[in-house]
Amino acid sequence: MSRPETLAELVDWAAERHAGRVAMRWPAGADWRERSYAELAEEVHAVARGLVAAGVRPGDRVGLLCETRPEWTVFDLAVARVGAVCVPVYPTNSAEECAWVLSDSGARLLFAETAAHAATIAGVRDRLPELATVVTLEPAGTELTLAELVDRGRAASSPALPEAARVPDDPATIVYTSGTTGPPKGCVLTHRNWRCSLDAIERVTTLGEGDTVYLYLPLAHLFARMVQLTTFELGATLVYFGGDISDVVAELGRVRPTHLPSVPRLFEKAYGLVTGRAAAAGVPIERVRELVRAALGGRVREALTGAAPIAKEILEFFAECGVPIYEAYGMTESTAVISANAPGAVRFGTVGRPLPGIEVRIAEDGEVLARGDNVFAGYHDDPAATREAIVDGWLHTGDLGELDADGYLTITGRKKDIIITAGGKNLTPANLENDLRQSRWIAHAVMLGDRRPFPVALITLDPEEVLPWARERGLPEDLGELAGHPDVRALVQEVLDTANARYAPPERIRDFAVLGTEFSVDGGELTPSLKMRRAVVREKYADVVDALYAAHAGKF
Repeated sequence: MSRPETLAELVDWAAERHAGRVAMRWPAGADWRERSYAELAEEVHAVARGLVAAGVRPGDRVGLLCETRPEWTVFDLAVARVGAVCVPVYPTNSAEECAWVLSDSGARLLFAETAAHAATIAGVRDRLPELATVVTLEPAGTELTLAELVDRGRAASSPALPEAARVPDDPATIVYTSGTTGPPKGCVLTHRNWRCSLDAIERVTTLGEGDTVYLYLPLAHLFARMVQLTTFELGATLVYFGGDISDVVAELGRVRPTHLPSVPRLFEKAYGLVTGRAAAAGVPIERVRELVRAALGGRVREALTGAAPIAKEILEFFAECGVPIYEAYGMTESTAVISANAPGAVRFGTVGRPLPGIEVRIAEDGEVLARGDNVFAGYHDDPAATREAIVDGWLHTGDLGELDADGYLTITGRKKDIIITAGGKNLTPANLENDLRQSRWIAHAVMLGDRRPFPVALITLDPEEVLPWARERGLPEDLGELAGHPDVRALVQEVLDTANARYAPPERIRDFAVLGTEFSVDGGELTPSLKMRRAVVREKYADVVDALYAAHAGKF
């Protein structure tokens, strides 16, 4: 049986090919539960019959509001199996955001994991006239539970599933962008898009049967979802955890994965913690390298980072520890992939070469353009935005970059993030921000200064590191109080001085403010995939930024 051309065929293909191998594993207290590929297919079929009994037909939109857990995967594959279109919704979304995604996509059925999720939807149900059914994992009043949905499928007189075949150019999913500016736009991804990206990934990864993939990232984000599908197609085992980054080290010790997909923040925290404590204890960094490998479970053969930039020094450090981290680049509109470093083809500081089947070129203004069957079909019901994004078949990524003589791509910044100072100097904040985030004390750093005389920064502290440091010195164990303390300012100033030394004087951050709160998804500063919403930060902390410049009035 040839590789599936559509997601509708994937689960049956994987069950035939991998059968008794373990497809998924997840913790149940101190024990583990697992499901083979054959068992996964049986459960997907059961849910798919329930969807058919509930009136879901090929092409219908089906919402999925759930944390990372096995049920997310089962429901996603069941939606694909009946030829419907899955519309993921972030569990952290507000009621307004949920209403927008479900109404814009025209979702007819929604899987809402918890009673709290169902209550959120109930509060906006009057704005969702097309939403006929809500299915929940746990009982939630009058809503249908997943178990009841499956029972309806079994009891239906004709719950037969449609043939597991779709046209490759049919929509497979609509994924709404994180919305760093404006309301989220629905990216329509086809079965052909998925096939192209899976083919590209499988030609550069070592993942295969017998491997274990640790997954804590939100499956509503395309990066994690692509990891899920790659794992199943290649016959490895996906291990699910809940996504609290503070628990990751303990979880890695239980899972002992061979493959670790993550966002940069995990590796940044680990790097800052290890190097900082080694320096404080006067221990040569060479002595901690084996401990770093052990902290990640001891078996990691490939770690993957994407969704945001990561500093070259961090990648070099982990490589020296025997944990290669392969930085990749892509976006929702490119079905998660464009380029990647890969075993045998690594250049630190770049995001690797374009993946097989994907072309990349640099426009005259420095924008990265990509072309291939991975490029999405367009934005849902937004032809004007689609025409701006895809010109003559080339996806305009909005990122600035460079290609070297060997074809390695370097991302230098975002077009919309460029800072043009009052003196006309063009600055890209990403590099200096990355340098600051390498510090164990700093959680986030945002460089600002558009149309201002010089750049400044807003800094948030990492409570896991700063609060113990404060306790040792008898300082307040409260971020709000520490933000204004001179000792904390001196700590951050030292980090800033080291980072600034790498840059020319006009590019250096002249002043900074330490904020007494953390950036968060709930606070609006971060997207669910942990990208910075710069516009929100600028607006929310405008008075803080104004005060920084006022303090320097007349000095320059």
